[in-house]
Amino acid sequence: MSDHIIVTTTTDSEDAARNLAAQAVADKLGACAQIVGPITSVYSWEGRVRIDSEWRVEVKTAADRVPDLVALLKSVHSYDVPEIIAVPIEGGSAEYLDWLVAETR
Repeated sequence: MSDHIIVTTTTDSEDAARNLAAQAVADKLGACAQIVGPITSVYSWEGRVRIDSEWRVEVKTAADRVPDLVALLKSVHSYDVPEIIAVPIEGGSAEYLDWLVAETR
């Protein structure tokens, strides 16, 4: 796996998204986070198709911080089963990626 990862989750409000992003960065589990929204999510939950507004949080982090970041997101998230997906960063600015790692130490 890559040394640099984007961990994505979604939540039901902008305030909740801001709180998740701020906690991840404050705890040095992510170098930065972007909040995108509102977005429309269509999904199946408890036997029904649902359509809801959500906010996506994308946290850039070092690979060795992913387990702790996932644990944090699970512990503070309001959803029973939050979306938490880790995607490798396969390239980019070397200076940015160095900064990303330094900020997660």
